[in-house]
Amino acid sequence: MRSASFAVTLLLVIGFAVQAAPSEYGGNTRYRWRDGQGQLHYSDSLASEALKYGYDVVNDRGAVVRHVGRQLTADEAAQARQQAELTAQRQRAADEAARADAQMLAAYPDEAAFQAAQKMALDTVDQQIGITRGNLVTQEKALTDLLARAGELERNQQTIPSSLNQQITQQRAVVASQRALLERLQTQRQTAVQKGAQQLQHYREVKAAADRPQP
Repeated sequence: MRSASFAVTLLLVIGFAVQAAPSEYGGNTRYRWRDGQGQLHYSDSLASEALKYGYDVVNDRGAVVRHVGRQLTADEAAQARQQAELTAQRQRAADEAARADAQMLAAYPDEAAFQAAQKMALDTVDQQIGITRGNLVTQEKALTDLLARAGELERNQQTIPSSLNQQITQQRAVVASQRALLERLQTQRQTAVQKGAQQLQHYREVKAAADRPQP
C-alpha cells in the first residue's frame, strides 16, 4: 500500500515539475512595449499595438531576452527589399572580383608574366595598325590614279565616263573606311595602354596582398 501511495505521490511531483518548467527563454515570458504616446505596457500575449510599435520578450525576472522591431510600412518594406538587393548585388560583385583576382594570380604567377601578356596583346593591336596603314596607302594610291585619269580627260575636254565616276565614288568610300578603321585602332591602342597601366597597378596590389604573411 505504501508502494502504491509513493508511486502516486511521485507522479504528482513529476507532473507539477513539468507544468512549472521554464520556457525556451529561461522562464515564463511576457511581452513589453510602448504605445504611440510612449506609455509602457506588459501582457501575456501579443497585442496589435506591440506588433505595430515593436516589443521586448521578457522573462519572469524582467530581463529582456529578445527584441522584435516594429512592423514596417509598405514603403519601408519596399525600401528594405531594395537595400537588401543592392547589398546582395554588391556582394556578388565583390565575390566576382575576388574570383577574377584569384584567376589572374593563377594565370600570371609573377609580374614578368603579366607584363608579357600585356605586351602580346599590344603587339596584336600594333600588327593590325600596320596592316591597316599599308592597306590605306594602297587604296589612296588607287584613288589617286582614278582621279588622275579623270583629270586628264577633263584637260582634254573629254567626257568622264560614268563608270569612272562610279569607281572614284566607290574608291573614296574604301579610303574613308580604311581611315576610320585606322583611327579606331589607334584609339584602341591608346586605351589599351592606359588600361594596361591600371591593370598592372591592380595586379601589383593583389599580388602584394596575396604574398603578405597572414596573421
